[in-house]
Amino acid sequence: MKDGVHLGPAPAEGAHRGFRHGDRYLLVARLGGTLYCIDDWCNHAGCLLSEGALDGEVIVCPCHDGRFRVRDGANVTEVRLCADQATHPVTERDGEVYLLGDT
Repeated sequence: MKDGVHLGPAPAEGAHRGFRHGDRYLLVARLGGTLYCIDDWCNHAGCLLSEGALDGEVIVCPCHDGRFRVRDGANVTEVRLCADQATHPVTERDGEVYLLGDT
């Protein structure tokens, strides 16, 4: 997958968007001009994180207020009920997001 798998339109600065690739749900956010990608499926409540709010560099789960840093997928919730979210390499070409690697 040298060129990557096309996911769709890139989010604007400070925004996020959910994508589906096969059976995997992915969340892509743009912070400081850089795109970050983590698993979109909350590993605690099973909700789509992309339906939650982006609070700075943290996405807030809409089901139980779990908080994950989009830069590295780290669970930053006070009580760690969830594991960290997996991260995935992405790139942007002509305003579109492409998933890189074996994901």
